[in-house]
Parts: sequence; structure tokens; C-alpha cells
Amino acid sequence: MRAVYALEERTPASHVLSRGFGSCSQRLAILESVARALDIPTRVRALLIDRSFWYPRFPRVKFVLPDQMLLAWPEFRIHQWTPASELFGSIGCRGGGSFTNNGSETLFEAVGRCAVDWDGREAGGAHDLSHFIRADHGYFANRDDAFAVLGQTLCGPSRLVTDPLLRRISA
Repeated sequence: MRAVYALEERTPASHVLSRGFGSCSQRLAILESVARALDIPTRVRALLIDRSFWYPRFPRVKFVLPDQMLLAWPEFRIHQWTPASELFGSIGCRGGGSFTNNGSETLFEAVGRCAVDWDGREAGGAHDLSHFIRADHGYFANRDDAFAVLGQTLCGPSRLVTDPLLRRISA
């Protein structure tokens, strides 16, 4: 599945899968769908992330980024609630550098090497991304509920214009 940048968070997982590309959030939604199909309960944590998180990824257009963006970070109930970033072991379990949000690696890929810490458990450490969180809106049964209550980062017309442009940048 090809990684692209996209802002339309309500795209159904089946549509993302059939078209063969999606944002890291959209690809995580597919993982959630698969888990639910296997009777593994899921939920999302709604985090408002500061725009500076995306500066390394979009250095030339950072001035047009929204001030903050909503991220629906999935968790899976496997014995206990486990964030996506710890499905393959604890934070930093596979070594390597931290997630820098530049280059070809996205949050989706970073999860596979355990390099994402939204909670600051590694306070100031290489994998700590908690300083980018502007608000934690807690847990929702699913991403659709989170976006229904909190809205998406950009209004509909803005997403209609921006999504195709972002897909070109990431192609």
C-alpha cells in the first residue's frame, strides 16, 4: 500500500484498500478494521498535534499548515489496551533512531520499529513525541466517532482542494 498525504480522515478503510494508497492514519484504519474483523476490540485516542510536527516533512509549505491537526491514534485490546506504537514491543524495542517525520518513513512505518511515544514515558528521549501534543481529547470507540465529535483538521472545501495536491507531493 503506497503512502500518500491526505486529510480526508473519513475515507472508508475498504476504499483506501481498493485504491492502493492512503495516509498513515488511513492505513492504520485498515489495521483497526482487520483487528475488529478478528474480534479484537479497538479504540482511538484523539490527539491534537502541533503543526511543527510536520515541518520536517513539508519545509517549503509549512506556513500554510493548519495550527494543529487531529490524529486518531489506535489502540487494540490484546490482554490490555495496547497503543499501535507498542503492538510489536515496548517503545524503542528494536533500536534505531527516532521517528523524525522526514524522508520516506511515516508514522505507520515507524510503528513497526517501535519508535513512537506520545505519552512522554521516555521524557525527552529519542522516541518522545509528546511535546507535539497540544490537547488530548481522550478515547473514542472508533475514529468515526472522534471525527464526528471533534471535526476534521480542515473544512470540507479545503480538503477537496488540498487532498489532490498532497497526493501529488507524496507520489
